[in-house]
Parts: sequence; C-alpha cells; structure tokens
Amino acid sequence: MESHDHYISIWFFIGALLTVYGLLILGAGIYGWIVPPERPTAMAHLHPGVWWGSILLAIGALYSYLHFPGRR
Repeated sequence: MESHDHYISIWFFIGALLTVYGLLILGAGIYGWIVPPERPTAMAHLHPGVWWGSILLAIGALYSYLHFPGRR
C-alpha cells in the first residue's frame, strides 16, 4: 500500500483569515464613510478603514489563491 501524505499549507489559512478581516474592516469603513460619526477621529477624512480593508482583502485573496489546496 502506498501512503500519500496530503497537507494544507498554513498560508492558505492565513490568506483566508486576512480575507475575512479585510471584508469586515472594509465593510465598517464603507459604513463609516456613508454614516460619519458625531466625533470623528484624527485623519478620518482619509478613510483608513476603506484603505486598510482593501489592502487586507487583496493580500488575503492573493495568499488564498497561491496556496489553495491541490493547486500544484
């Protein structure tokens, strides 16, 4: 009998986690852009939640794609 060891790269799970965090932060950033708070934080006019969420989403999607199980 042959034994085939299959494993899933930890980078796939890190990519999935970054994707989920990116979606959550991007969603909160878009909501904060549409409904601004009464007392905005410093540099709120730059909308850091939108930028940071977009960056996390892009990096997470890239990691998940590159390290998808069975891709090789």
